[in-house]
Amino acid sequence: MRYLFKYIFYISVLIVFFLSIVNASDIEMFARLSFLSDKAVHGLIYFYLTFIGLLSKFKIKDISIASLIFLFGFIIEIIHYFHPYRYFEYFDLLANLIGVTIALLIFKLKNIY
Repeated sequence: MRYLFKYIFYISVLIVFFLSIVNASDIEMFARLSFLSDKAVHGLIYFYLTFIGLLSKFKIKDISIASLIFLFGFIIEIIHYFHPYRYFEYFDLLANLIGVTIALLIFKLKNIY
């Protein structure tokens, strides 16, 4: 089962990366999001990536998986700084961090019981 989660995780990371580097106006449903909706989407995406990453049972610590996923989001924001149709946003990083943290906390609490 963990191989299925790994496969889903890798495909999800590729999809998130692709959607993060294309012109935002080319994706109509994302182009119309309000500020808060955009941050909620960021939080949900990074929650999902982290939770799937944790379910994959990689041979590294859970905190390392969460950190690497946040680093992935940080690198995407750096790319946005240089992208002509995207913008670097600190609030995107904060939303990513919140999503990663909530997923890690839920995963840890789930494993306690």
